[in-house]
Amino acid sequence: MNTTAPAGVTSGAERSRPDLRVYTFADLVTFADLPSLSRAVHDCRRCPLGASRTHAVPGVGPADARILIVGEAPGQNEDLQGEPFVGAAGKLLDQLLRGIGLSRADVFITNILKCRPPGNRDPQPDEVEACSPFLEDQLRLIRPEVVLVLGRHALARLLPGQDSITRVHGRVISRDGVSYIPVYHPAAALYNSFLMKPLEQDFQAVRAHLDRMAARRAVEATAQPVAAARPEEQLTLFG
Repeated sequence: MNTTAPAGVTSGAERSRPDLRVYTFADLVTFADLPSLSRAVHDCRRCPLGASRTHAVPGVGPADARILIVGEAPGQNEDLQGEPFVGAAGKLLDQLLRGIGLSRADVFITNILKCRPPGNRDPQPDEVEACSPFLEDQLRLIRPEVVLVLGRHALARLLPGQDSITRVHGRVISRDGVSYIPVYHPAAALYNSFLMKPLEQDFQAVRAHLDRMAARRAVEATAQPVAAARPEEQLTLFG
């Protein structure tokens, strides 16, 4: 059995460490990179969840990922392993990604909360607010083109004022040059089988949007050399 803790995660229960720093709002203006943000998450005690967790779960994936996936909060398996979406919902997420030609290597995965709420209860507003600087800085550092918003809690945090997840799932919502696509949370589909088909359709909508973006980039790439050649052509003809 591999007993090595995940990258950036301290082995053993974090709450047993005597030297943990308490991060304040002033500490969380900006981080230089994702590793420093991850360290701050592991040391964070900005809300009571910092005392009850086993491991914090900052997130995992490439720092330059074009796609950011944002869920709700770590569950029991995530709390034990220090990585997001490693339980049943994670297996379903992997399956959905494979269905549209992607894998975990292509995306960065995180949650609006970095610590597990007791009993997997819903995130509380004060917890979400305390954790929000971490998510905001992840958005700034990764600079994704597409953000998959998993479930109603992530939707409320990332796209406040939008209609419910039942109304906006599968739609592309553009904000500040980023495409946000709300989808049902995989865990919701596991508990409510009637959501499985809509969830699969949501991911097909993600694939369609990625294909449109790729086609648009291809057109722009071919148009630029033509535009650059035109002044030379004019000089040849009239110079």
